Amino acid sequence: MDTPRVGIPDRLAARMTMAEQHEYLRAKFTRRGMLRAGAVTATAAAGSGLLAGNGAWAQPLSPTLIGAAATSRVDGSLVAPFGRHLAFGADPRSQMRISWQVPFAVKKPYVRVGLKPWDLSHRIDAEVRHLHTPALTKKLPSVEQYYLHAALDNLRPGQTYYYGVGHAGFDPADPRHFGTIGTFRTAPAKAEKFTFTAFGDQGVSYHALANDQLILGQNPAFHLHAGDICYADDDGAGKPDDAYDARKWDNFLAQTESVAKSVPWMIATGNHDMEAWYSPDGYGGQLARWTLPDNGFDAKHSPGVYSFTYGNVAVVSLDANDVSYEITANTGYSHGRQTAWLDRRLRELRSRKEIDFIVVFFHHCAFSTTNGHASDGGVQDLWVPLFEKHKVDLVINGHNHVYERTDAIKGRRVSRKVPIGASLDSSRDGIVYVTAGGAGKSLYDFPAPDSYEGHVRDVESVSTYHWTKSGEKSTEKVEWSRVRYTGYSFLAVEAEPGRHPRLRVTALAESGERIDHFEVTRSGASKG
Repeated sequence: MDTPRVGIPDRLAARMTMAEQHEYLRAKFTRRGMLRAGAVTATAAAGSGLLAGNGAWAQPLSPTLIGAAATSRVDGSLVAPFGRHLAFGADPRSQMRISWQVPFAVKKPYVRVGLKPWDLSHRIDAEVRHLHTPALTKKLPSVEQYYLHAALDNLRPGQTYYYGVGHAGFDPADPRHFGTIGTFRTAPAKAEKFTFTAFGDQGVSYHALANDQLILGQNPAFHLHAGDICYADDDGAGKPDDAYDARKWDNFLAQTESVAKSVPWMIATGNHDMEAWYSPDGYGGQLARWTLPDNGFDAKHSPGVYSFTYGNVAVVSLDANDVSYEITANTGYSHGRQTAWLDRRLRELRSRKEIDFIVVFFHHCAFSTTNGHASDGGVQDLWVPLFEKHKVDLVINGHNHVYERTDAIKGRRVSRKVPIGASLDSSRDGIVYVTAGGAGKSLYDFPAPDSYEGHVRDVESVSTYHWTKSGEKSTEKVEWSRVRYTGYSFLAVEAEPGRHPRLRVTALAESGERIDHFEVTRSGASKG
């Protein structure tokens, strides 16, 4: 790699943790006076812990602090909100979080909500989370970003709501802005058939946009993004010479708005989503841009770790940066707390009679065979035993930019072959792992002679490797890689409750072609 772009000494360039990188960057750019580029905001924040070294910086700023800084110079009527994205709270039946962006600080941001588009009489104040990013390289400018968030609680289950986002000078209820009104629907009080979609490794591209539009056509109740969201950090190696362009988030949120303004966009954290400048753990930017369920083990420092239940399906999001043997900048940062939380949460979810299926999603692959990243031994060592212990029904990953899915696996071996179109009982047969990393970023391939472009391949064995605790590749020949496809794609999963509950899992190509499908069932006698 080239000389470190932020001036990291060579002896440190390959071995600093995310927390060490944060301290280095803060010291370096503070000494240079770079923070003075956002002097008003930084000064206002200094007394509120915004730049505190303990990671508490990401607590949202008071709207009055931000508003006083810049709105005297900007006419609010000229500032249009953009980048709307929804997320569930911990209870999707009654909680929705609405987030959006403005190009300048605004006064008195808010959300209007109602049951009819012409009656948005209920008004909820929003909070502003401001991000200042200095010019981390000579080619990048200093960037100021303003993210707004509103928490909606005590909603009715199974209800469609209309909403509009605004601020002083921009009222979404004004007929001139009626086209900005959006909708969302809360989870039903009782389980019913629904669909959710999933992918990872999206970025900003024509392919990413095409997948977004296909997803919208599935009418999903929610969407799972398995990490590596926008690639502001295009390196993703977790090293001090990684640099990131914060402006890519503006492009990404504008691209995604067509779907995320009406479909809750539930994200996990990838290696490209660690941004050391903002906080010691690298997740300060994520905390500013997203509001996710806060029921994980540490919502302030691990925002991508949480769970929620929709109908008869429980979903668990994890941060695999914590256990990765491949990219180690954050390996072990939770000191085992995330894994202990996972054990407790899976046990609690499996004990609930109304839950038929548990779906877990995160970034780094438990089982994959590509030339890109293959399998992460840290996930295999620490989490796969817990998935099997609590009989998880489906695992979704990204990281490798392909579509690949396994047979049913127990103990890292095939417990039941699952060809295209087959059905399995996850309580008896084991777990299918799906890599859905073809969301829009440049594609990977598979080891020769099985390297090919855009075609489904079903073979009995393949040579691959997994990452070991020492950070090395251990080669192996495996039989669990059942279906492989190198084109852009995403997952659509239909959940059906009842006496014979099932998950119908379908992989769709960017063209809309069905490239894989299988069914997960769960026998009632083996449910718990």
